[in-house]
Amino acid sequence: MKTLYLDCGMGAAGDMLTAALLELLPDPDGFIEELNAIGIPEVTIEKERVSKCGIGGTHIAVKIHGVEEGEAAQGEHHDESVPAHHHDMAAGHGHTHHHDMAAEHEHTHHHHSGMKDIEHIVRHLSVPERVRKDIIAVYTLIAEAESHAHGVPVPEIHFHEVGTMDAVTDVTAVCLLMDRIAPDQVVASPVHVGSGQVKCAHGILPVPAPATAYILRDVPIYGGGIRGELCTPTGAALLKYFVTEFGDMPVMKTTAIGYGMGKKDFPAANCVRAMLGETEGGGDIILELNCNVDDMTGESIGFAMEALFADGALEVYTVPVGMKKSRPGTLFCVMCRPEDKEKMVKLLFRHTTTIGIRERRYRRYTLDRSVETVRTPYGDIRSKISTGYGVTRQKYEYEDLAKAARENDLSVSQILDRL
Repeated sequence: MKTLYLDCGMGAAGDMLTAALLELLPDPDGFIEELNAIGIPEVTIEKERVSKCGIGGTHIAVKIHGVEEGEAAQGEHHDESVPAHHHDMAAGHGHTHHHDMAAEHEHTHHHHSGMKDIEHIVRHLSVPERVRKDIIAVYTLIAEAESHAHGVPVPEIHFHEVGTMDAVTDVTAVCLLMDRIAPDQVVASPVHVGSGQVKCAHGILPVPAPATAYILRDVPIYGGGIRGELCTPTGAALLKYFVTEFGDMPVMKTTAIGYGMGKKDFPAANCVRAMLGETEGGGDIILELNCNVDDMTGESIGFAMEALFADGALEVYTVPVGMKKSRPGTLFCVMCRPEDKEKMVKLLFRHTTTIGIRERRYRRYTLDRSVETVRTPYGDIRSKISTGYGVTRQKYEYEDLAKAARENDLSVSQILDRL
């Protein structure tokens, strides 16, 4: 299985993710030329080789009207207490933020933008439709987080630096790179978010900033001795959208390694490391959610199962169990994809009488499945074909068999024998 592993031991920002993924490509220069030609207004993207703690990597410079963000802010005072809350340009990564002094610097890329502005820009980019959808989805995560943090509806959200063209470039670049690399799964380490406080247009806030913390719900994160904002809202949204699993690096044979560098220097190398390779065994990750109930009728259990299947459960089944005080009960089991966990948990609480749900994580191996329609003397009957791992299996769709049996006054077994 083609696996991408992201080491976020120094957090994540859009430019650093871009640079790390760029190094995985066989022709990074060609990709930069392509990125510069897709139509991001007023933007030029350049890459440069830099070194952090003796490790060589790539830094991405986004220039607007030929000026990089940090260069435009010369003369302002910036230190670790002044990172960007609403921008990939976090102090932990050596970028600057135009906070209350922004009015002193009239640059076109420092206006506030809403989701409609972002959508307008993205609609006019020369990118595949699937990439366009990814870009909008990432920005939607940011907008929802800002809406929660500020207590205003999403349509009224006005991004600060995150809405400027350099941030649009970061999100677009990462979405294009993920489409180009096309991993079967993306695994990321727990995310180092930094520590201390950030200063933004709204005042002084704790690290991680509220929007970042909201995006990283259900993601393993940690602080540490490094002062500053290491994970930005945009970096967090890109991780939340693309990463399929957070945890330890899997056993894998690496084929390419990329280092995406920030500008600021720390005792630890200020970079995101991307590792591309193959993991053995393939399979995908699924979750099992289960709970015990002893006070539900069969009809209520059946209704709950139907609701879970209707909303995307992969499998729902029950097992009779003996519970405390010798009470007979039912073990309720739901198999689902990790991204559907919250939805399944809500449905379980809504449709069962349980007051607690357990979770297990499994790796699932499946055969490739397809459906063919077979023309028979008894009408069209669908045939489900499963192949892989050296085996092929075929099975007729029961509902079609049952329909043919009813219409021809035969049993299902007779239809099968004649087929």
